[in-house]
Amino acid sequence: MSEKNTKQDKNNLMEKIVSLCKRRGFVFQGSEIYGGLAGFYDYGHYGLAFANNIKNSWWKKFVDSRRDMYGINSSIIFNPKVWEASGHVTGFLGTTTDGKKFNEMFKTQVGVGEDALVAYLRPETAQGMFVNFKNTVDAFHPKLPFGMAQIGKAFRNEIAPRDFIFREREFEQMEIEYFVRAEDWEKYFEYWRSEMLSWMEDIGLDMTKVHELEVGDGDRAHYSKRTIDFEFDFPFGRKELYGLAYRTDFDLKNHKLDHIDEEKSEKIIPHVIEPSMGVDRSVLALLLSAYTEEVKDGETRPYLKLKPNIAPVICAVSPLLKNKPELVEYANTKVYAPLKAEFGRVAWDDNGNIGKRYRRQDEIGTPFCIVVDFDTLSDDTVTVRDRDTGEQERIKVKDLKNYIKERIN
Repeated sequence: MSEKNTKQDKNNLMEKIVSLCKRRGFVFQGSEIYGGLAGFYDYGHYGLAFANNIKNSWWKKFVDSRRDMYGINSSIIFNPKVWEASGHVTGFLGTTTDGKKFNEMFKTQVGVGEDALVAYLRPETAQGMFVNFKNTVDAFHPKLPFGMAQIGKAFRNEIAPRDFIFREREFEQMEIEYFVRAEDWEKYFEYWRSEMLSWMEDIGLDMTKVHELEVGDGDRAHYSKRTIDFEFDFPFGRKELYGLAYRTDFDLKNHKLDHIDEEKSEKIIPHVIEPSMGVDRSVLALLLSAYTEEVKDGETRPYLKLKPNIAPVICAVSPLLKNKPELVEYANTKVYAPLKAEFGRVAWDDNGNIGKRYRRQDEIGTPFCIVVDFDTLSDDTVTVRDRDTGEQERIKVKDLKNYIKERIN
């Protein structure tokens, strides 16, 4: 295949993803009815559910299942002295096409009139953890090593936001600041590298498209002594997906914070390993990893081959015919309601014929479609269709919960 055709195929793939996201309620252009605003996007019903599943998976692995991690949700606007100490006021610059430099932080004001304080929307979530380091130590008395974790919005006045939700001006981060002794940083750097790769597989990223880049001197952030970028083969090129940085003691030292080892009665400034993942880039990379087209009998069936625990909808319930009250009643009360109460992420779909419903749910990434038909009324079985294979089987209504649980796990 020629380079031109390959590029065209990749462009077509992005167009398909963007179109699917709007058509199926994943992602919309922000304030679209007024022409939109570059770098800002809104998540629709299924996109929000999808992003929440990613965040829940991350939080479960890196916070809830661990004994050494403390969650936090810091404010978006800090005292501006935070950004002076962190080096962002002088070091967080972007260069325009005409060579001029400007700070990428969004400015705002706190207060009114002449007494108003110039402040900034946070460009990263990390500082919210650093400035709460002492609060966390005083409240929980953790021993080194330990970490702080946060999921939240960050804002950067990007010169050229582009490539859909890849590069935005408002985005969401999942970050950890892991505090270690200086002599242990290499050990924990490798540990977190392995943990990040493990989570990428857990959520279903196409690992053949994931690559590690050792970021060289001059290209790392001002606080980093070592950084690995986990890059992904997007249709628009191999770009950064996640990052792993060794921030040394830069932040705690600049904020004049230290740690007292209560067992050894010594005062030290811990060093920091920072695994950083973006929610929006995770959404895009997973959509690209999951997007599949099956050609059968001259027809193309696009679907999202998402893992059940990540998919926005676990199963969809349909009455075979929506103009038959007995089918609708059974489907609603004996199938949909119990499954909805158990799993939450269950859809009711009676729009169009069964074939159209299957195609719609395939594009949403729904692993199972459950259909109540006339046989159900006599034998209490339903048809369960598998998204990936298209195969169907009859399952007893009383066995549906366990059937789905087994496949989710």
